[in-house]
Amino acid sequence: MTEDRVQVPLRVVLADVNTAVVAAWRAAFADTPGVEIRRGSILDEDVDAWVSPTNSRGRMDGGLDAVIKRHLGAGIQLRVQRAIRDGHAGRLPVGSAVCVPSGAVTPRFLISAPTMQESAQNVSETLNVALACAAAFQAVHRQNAAVPGSIASVALVGMGARTGGVPARVCANLMWTGWTLFHDHAFEDDDDLRRTITAQLDDLERGPDTRRVRIVPPARRSARR
Repeated sequence: MTEDRVQVPLRVVLADVNTAVVAAWRAAFADTPGVEIRRGSILDEDVDAWVSPTNSRGRMDGGLDAVIKRHLGAGIQLRVQRAIRDGHAGRLPVGSAVCVPSGAVTPRFLISAPTMQESAQNVSETLNVALACAAAFQAVHRQNAAVPGSIASVALVGMGARTGGVPARVCANLMWTGWTLFHDHAFEDDDDLRRTITAQLDDLERGPDTRRVRIVPPARRSARR
């Protein structure tokens, strides 16, 4: 099920230590207001939520996941895996995300969105970055629906651009796709999100790296009163 999105302000920070990713973001998000881009560590960003690209089991044993676990403590992995177990039978599919309390003042939430099924998997030939980025932003929708205003700012890194092997320009364009969908639609059903993105991006490999695709949301469904 999907629903029209009520406009709420969200401060988005894109932060990465990779200069190629930062340059690609600046090109992809050049005409996108409300998005801050800078080179640096996500750990330095004072926001309500960090987004961590993860694996489907929520094992925080490599890449940014491991950095965040060292920073927030081992309990963060337990909370992520508990949310995956309770909501997804222990395996979080690409195109879904969980949002858990971080146990810290900054950030107050961690959003885990898998870009890969297993740790250290190359996803350069997939649409996983778009699916993961869109799922992360949909998790913001859901958290704010449950507790209005609880996430007013969020920080993300170059999803899939390191361990996943996704080229910086492709990563940036797919993240732009996921971000713009946040403004256009709120999905209650992850399968609907995955179908919508996959149907419109499945021929992306035949297009140029510079191509940005804005997803057309599903037709509005009659709301039950």
